[in-house]
Amino acid sequence: QEVAQSIAEVEQTCGRLDVLVNNAGVADFGPLAETDFDRWRRVMATNLDGVFLMSQACLPLLSVRGGAIVNIGSISGLRASTLRIAYGTSKAAIIHLTKQQAAELGEVGIRANCVCPGPVNTKLALAVHSPEIRAAYHDAIPLNRYGSEREIAEVICFLASERASYVTGQVVASDGGFDATGVGLPALRG
Repeated sequence: QEVAQSIAEVEQTCGRLDVLVNNAGVADFGPLAETDFDRWRRVMATNLDGVFLMSQACLPLLSVRGGAIVNIGSISGLRASTLRIAYGTSKAAIIHLTKQQAAELGEVGIRANCVCPGPVNTKLALAVHSPEIRAAYHDAIPLNRYGSEREIAEVICFLASERASYVTGQVVASDGGFDATGVGLPALRG
């Protein structure tokens, strides 16, 4: 109901919506054996259902003049990892949902793309990544560092802008090269 009210306010004030960034999400890290259905549904309801429902609710305003949808996925949607059964699956589904949006909405002038951040220096990452985990990521990422929130925002801004007017259905891993390395054993780099 709050979403409908907010969308009605945007429509009344602006008449249209140019960009929708679907960035709400919840992180959940646990193995398959310990992920009960309630835990699974909580992750899916926020990460996947939220993207679907917001996109659907904003569609009438986006289609007034064409617009852009930028969905926030994750490197966990591109690469399987331990302890991410619900989170990784939800982010992989967002990637495919983005492609479905691009295929369907292009004819009404709406572009849809997905940004998949790798490890980023956020409050959440600092809280859940131990020094050992951070060191392992640094070794596995070709740029040897975590990304910044600003670096992710720059990719989002590009995809939302007119500079990306012929870009739709794309998945951009903003991850310091983490996805490109595959196994990427640090010992093989020397």
